[in-house]
Amino acid sequence: MHEVLTRISQQHGAPLQVIDMGVTAIDEETFHEYLTEMREHYTADKVNDFNCNSFTNDVVGFLTGGSIPDFIKDLPTDFLSTPFGAALRPTIDAMYRRPSPSAPTPPEPTATPAVAATAAPEATPNPQLAAQLLQAVASRAAASTPSTAAPNTAAQSLTAPIHAITNPASFNTFLKNHRAAVAFFTSATCGPCRMIEPVFERLAEEKGIKADGRGAGFAKIDIDVGLGNSLASQWNVRATPTFMFFLDGKKVDEVKGANANELRTQVDLLLFQAFPPHPHTSLSLPAVQALSLNPILFTQVPAIDTVLSKLSSFIDSATWTSSTHTPAQVKQTLTGTVARYLKARFSAPPTAKLPSATPAILTPWSQATSALSSALPVASLFPLVDLWRLAFLDPAVGAWAASAPVASNPLSIFINKATTTLQQSEPSSNPRNFLLTTLRLLSNAFATPILAETLFTSAHTTLVAVVIPSLLHTDGSVRTAAASLAFNVAAYLQKGRVEKVRGGAGNVQEDGEWEVEMVSAIVEALDREVASEEVVHRLTASLACLLRISPVYESQLLPLLEVLEARDVLKRKLVEGGCGEEGVTKKDVRKLVEEVANKLCP
Repeated sequence: MHEVLTRISQQHGAPLQVIDMGVTAIDEETFHEYLTEMREHYTADKVNDFNCNSFTNDVVGFLTGGSIPDFIKDLPTDFLSTPFGAALRPTIDAMYRRPSPSAPTPPEPTATPAVAATAAPEATPNPQLAAQLLQAVASRAAASTPSTAAPNTAAQSLTAPIHAITNPASFNTFLKNHRAAVAFFTSATCGPCRMIEPVFERLAEEKGIKADGRGAGFAKIDIDVGLGNSLASQWNVRATPTFMFFLDGKKVDEVKGANANELRTQVDLLLFQAFPPHPHTSLSLPAVQALSLNPILFTQVPAIDTVLSKLSSFIDSATWTSSTHTPAQVKQTLTGTVARYLKARFSAPPTAKLPSATPAILTPWSQATSALSSALPVASLFPLVDLWRLAFLDPAVGAWAASAPVASNPLSIFINKATTTLQQSEPSSNPRNFLLTTLRLLSNAFATPILAETLFTSAHTTLVAVVIPSLLHTDGSVRTAAASLAFNVAAYLQKGRVEKVRGGAGNVQEDGEWEVEMVSAIVEALDREVASEEVVHRLTASLACLLRISPVYESQLLPLLEVLEARDVLKRKLVEGGCGEEGVTKKDVRKLVEEVANKLCP
């Protein structure tokens, strides 16, 4: 060992850390035989399946029965998760991707060396070293010659999802590190193994460990390599292919033979056992599931000339403070560019091709909006808000607003105005028309998915500041608009959760404290609502979307619902005086209220 460390020190300088891996009883001749056998396993065309850490781990397992520390084994993954590693990854993958000569020329990597060379230095403490390293990697990638071997589709990156196991120690570590694990015992001479291997690789890609830690670990054991035969004997593998399934380190099932359907079924069953779905997924909730999760939109088209005339009268009577726009310029923008666009889009025959807003329309309109928000009192802004409310039914406007600067973004301007107004006084004394049109505008913002995502991820706390006091407003129309906005927010959250439960790409932002605040406000609003069945309907639907398959349901929402007596609050809506003289009368609304009360509220 001293000789090895001395040689390393001479070549690479002093080691940063020396870890004692124990003592071996294996003699040198046996060790050399092991290395000779492993030489066929660790070859250049398998560099993505295994790296030097994999080899070191196998050697340590053979010599001592142990394994190298996780922080060493996981070094490639940890490196590639850094900004510098992410910049290097396309080039590194290209370096080791060796297509057959008959294969078409692969496309250039997503991040070319030139692009990555500018990105990587910013992500590392030593920009000069990073640039030199990247250029060296890029040169190596460009110089690599194609191989006649077809690429292994499951091993085209350094973080390929399949673990190569060659000895019992490595296998024990693999089982220890994965709650759910699938082991594939194979051999080079096994024809059925080659047939089923692509299915195994696809499953590893689809069902492997995800960013949230859920998924299975997949291991491949060649019984003819290293101590693979000893490992196969340990687990009584008598034929290949054999697949074994482990939960918390214990074997729960196995599949023998190349049965693709059975393999898929067992993998799904294993994941179901390891990561059971939310308990709500087993509930029968026909009324909740019948809810449309499409946003509630306010599509009525006002007399545009009348709205502009009202706004012009407010402009004429205002004390003007803007230094960038005169009242005449603002009115020209509104009555010219904006009016022509709105009339063309919203007064056209249903069969006509609708014109979409362009930056040439939206930029001057947003600048005029910024000037008006400074010059006019809040109570005089509602005609302007109503024009934008209509415009947000156009997907082009929603897409523009998702990335528009905050200073001139009408959503930001009106949300801030509404929040400030609601914080300064009681809801009953707020400018009713401005608040009503703003709530309808925000509801329509959910018509465009990209804008809905932006609102939910970056402004959901601000939306709460507008929604919650508005739910308790004395005006019924304001409460209806607020309940509509609450539903749109909750439905967006529910859609993402459902997609995630189904194994899709649902990626909604979860915030337990925010959800507690929303649920509290909705239950209180339901308790106070005795006039409008429509408000009760939308609030109950909002509550259902917030509660169903919520990740904080049992830990935070269940105790809250008990304290708020949410079940009793809902059931009171069904009796005389609870909502109108006779309570809720519509059959579908009654079913929804009963279902949420009985099955989602304790």
